[in-house]
Amino acid sequence: MTVIRETRDVTVRDIRIRAVEAGRGKGPPLLLIHGFIVTHAEWDDVLDELAQKFHVIAPDLPGFGDSAKPSPSRFAYGIEAFSESMADLVSAFGVGRVNVIGHSMGGAVALTLAAQHPELVNRLVVVDPLTYPFPRNFKAKLPLYPVVGPFIFKQLYGRAMFRAYFRDEVFSRGVPLNLPRIDTFYDKFNSPAARESAYATMRAMLDTRTVVARLGRVRAPTLVVWGRDDKLFPSSHAPRLAKELAHARLEIMDCGHSPAEEKPEQFLAVVNEFLEGRR
Repeated sequence: MTVIRETRDVTVRDIRIRAVEAGRGKGPPLLLIHGFIVTHAEWDDVLDELAQKFHVIAPDLPGFGDSAKPSPSRFAYGIEAFSESMADLVSAFGVGRVNVIGHSMGGAVALTLAAQHPELVNRLVVVDPLTYPFPRNFKAKLPLYPVVGPFIFKQLYGRAMFRAYFRDEVFSRGVPLNLPRIDTFYDKFNSPAARESAYATMRAMLDTRTVVARLGRVRAPTLVVWGRDDKLFPSSHAPRLAKELAHARLEIMDCGHSPAEEKPEQFLAVVNEFLEGRR
């Protein structure tokens, strides 16, 4: 069945957010929140299937994709600001309570949204979410060094390095890369304003204490999905997170950091079962 995707711009707190909407009238609303340095297109392998059963809203977070990229002096890039922008987005769409799926950084945004605005969140799925402090290799630490770090990230981080990041860190070894999608992510990242936004976000992601502190306030039934071979956020974090959340179930998948891209059919089966209340 053909799914019609519509693009909609919503202005919240003077910031324009672009979202893709699909499956309107099909079922309960479902908000998809993407991770760091990508866009809503990371959900492309599962969005149409989800839209068969849900009214899907997939925004680009402020500073990413086709959404506005305000200066860090005007927008406080970070998990809490993203969460509040998603709360405003839900209100702007007028859909009431939503189911939420958040991946990686978007998982931290989803957890914060559920903690800060429980009246908006029905069921919650967090996929390899940024939660606890995580190890960083030399390449990940390099952009954080004083003086040279910002220059490397904003000026020297080219397409080849961007592709290598997805090959070496995001996906499991040997998984074929969707280079057109990765190149689209790079093209959306490769402007001075986008790089400035991404750098401010990366700095804000260093401290996850507020995310952890709010876990006890999450009351929505939650599914924690984690790739066993995640090289960014270790899967050893998964049981801890499921234990610290009040109403959580855990699903470990044999994949890397992005289950919805690496194992879309298995991901859909697990998520649909949970969102429909069958588990």
